[in-house]
Amino acid sequence: MIKTYQSIRNVVGPLLLVDQVQDVKYDELVEVQLQDGQRRQGLVLEIDGPRALVQVFEGTAGLNLRDSRVRFLGHPFTLDVSERMIGRIFDGLGRPRDGLPPVAAEQSLDINGEPINPYARDYPDEFIQTGISAIDHLNTLVRGQKLPIFSSFGLPHQELAAQIARQARVLNRQDRFAVVFAAIGITFEEATFFIDDFRRTGALDRTVVYLNLASDPAMERITTPKMALTAAEYLAFEKNMHVLVIMSDMTNYCEALREISAARREVPGRRGYPGYLYTNLATLYERAGRIRGHQGSVTQIPILTMPEGDITHPIPDLTGYITEGQILLSRSLYEAGVQPPIDVLTSLSRLKDKGIGPGKTREDHAATMNQIFSAYAQGKKARELAAVLGEAALSQTDQRLAQFAGRFEKQYVNQGFQTNRSIEETLTLSWKLLADLPQGELKRIPPELIKKYLLEE
Repeated sequence: MIKTYQSIRNVVGPLLLVDQVQDVKYDELVEVQLQDGQRRQGLVLEIDGPRALVQVFEGTAGLNLRDSRVRFLGHPFTLDVSERMIGRIFDGLGRPRDGLPPVAAEQSLDINGEPINPYARDYPDEFIQTGISAIDHLNTLVRGQKLPIFSSFGLPHQELAAQIARQARVLNRQDRFAVVFAAIGITFEEATFFIDDFRRTGALDRTVVYLNLASDPAMERITTPKMALTAAEYLAFEKNMHVLVIMSDMTNYCEALREISAARREVPGRRGYPGYLYTNLATLYERAGRIRGHQGSVTQIPILTMPEGDITHPIPDLTGYITEGQILLSRSLYEAGVQPPIDVLTSLSRLKDKGIGPGKTREDHAATMNQIFSAYAQGKKARELAAVLGEAALSQTDQRLAQFAGRFEKQYVNQGFQTNRSIEETLTLSWKLLADLPQGELKRIPPELIKKYLLEE
């Protein structure tokens, strides 16, 4: 039942306190009508007897306490969903941003959703090809995984996100694949880059975009990832599609949480973020996965910029606890001209072993992956030693390992943002690089694979 009140008692930032309310529920959708007839949306954050604390998405600027009205709509925030969402651009509240009419809804779903029941989960074990060698070969993404990208200010994480959105697909499957892209608090220039890139490459034809700009109300950032995940769950579990959700930038989402917490005068936790930051992030990340009995899946790539490049900051730190690894971008590689500047040694995909091998990628995937990790790590140490003592102080083997590290960065990692490599092309390239090492150093590859892929070539 819809109830209207004209009893706003206080306004603090994006929050307003409504008195003398009855039968109002937590997370109930609210419509605030200003004195000039303008309408804004909000949610109930807290109930304390006859008082309700409401968060207004568009902010409270211009609101008159005496003449404004609050309508409690009796239901949570919902998203109208349909397959016709694909190819469309919406704002952070699910309203069309592409000049087209609203989607004709097949269902209307609560955006809060639920994390997948652990008992119903199916284990992620199918390879997703992103076309990026440093991910596909060395830090493999599998269907149903949540694998974040950790970046820093000024690094090209947006270009990497666009590349993944264009190129990603489930290998060896004919099922339909879709991308849901949530842009959270990005600049107008970044938004223009994404939309132009998606349209130019045709990626928009299989993508649903939720766009929240830095100039939009901060409170809208809270709903943007929820909108994206609700759309993804519908496409995955109702329409049997494989859905990749890319969310950038999750740091802006966390900053919005901190802003709300400060407005509510909550006791701040670590670095001023609310104590429930971990729980809040978990409710988003745990909506990724596969469900037994369902053909579709939701795979997540959250992207976040680490404040001051600090990986121990609460946002990357808590994200790392919840997710299954991380892809870390390196400033030193970026300054050396490597694109994308993925630091493969500090990156990790905890589920990579489940999505590779015969029938999924190729029989030599795991062996070449382990050998490249080993050779690159040794090569980097050799380069550091040469910088101190000079190359003449290195053994012949160390010199070849140092040379391998340089070629690996320039030829393998540095593929650019427009190159789409198949896993077969990546594996072939890895063998060409490993061929420059003494065979005695290829200790992590079985002799039969060396004979088949290295000697025969």
